[in-house]
Amino acid sequence: MRVISRARLKDFWETTGHEDAEGPLRAWYTHVSNRTVAWQSWGDVKVEFGTASHVGNCVVFNIGGNKYRLVTRILYPSQKVFILRVMTHKDYDDDKWIDECGCYSPPPKRKRKGR
Repeated sequence: MRVISRARLKDFWETTGHEDAEGPLRAWYTHVSNRTVAWQSWGDVKVEFGTASHVGNCVVFNIGGNKYRLVTRILYPSQKVFILRVMTHKDYDDDKWIDECGCYSPPPKRKRKGR
């Protein structure tokens, strides 16, 4: 899978108070971006990450022993995982992220070359 973008993960762990997220986020990134990982469906994700949740069009991963949440959108046909947001469990419980991340909006339309 191609993870877009690692910078969002780094920005989060470099924020004061979230330094302990670096190890678990790096581990998640290393695993998911490995060329042997090629998810075809939600079921494939759930096999590898049993605590992941499906929220609308988003997949939410528990990070760091459930201390943090990683919200993604996975486009299975193109093998891309978009990092939408990393947050604390407390921020996750506020539910504001659902609208901000567009979890119940359709995925963006794919642009065709030459148009």
